[in-house]
Amino acid sequence: MPEVMNLLSMSRSVIYEQIRAGRLRSVTQGRARLVSAAAIADYVTLLENETMRSNA
Repeated sequence: MPEVMNLLSMSRSVIYEQIRAGRLRSVTQGRARLVSAAAIADYVTLLENETMRSNA
């Protein structure tokens, strides 16, 4: 999770909040929660789309 926190410049609690809200996809492997590069890219696209809609 530290890598995701660094890539998105978000705290651990915000990352988990986004996962719970269904905005950021993740999977669990044992006790670890994993976020794929594709899930991060999709999340950034979601944020970009929201920004464009709010600026229109």
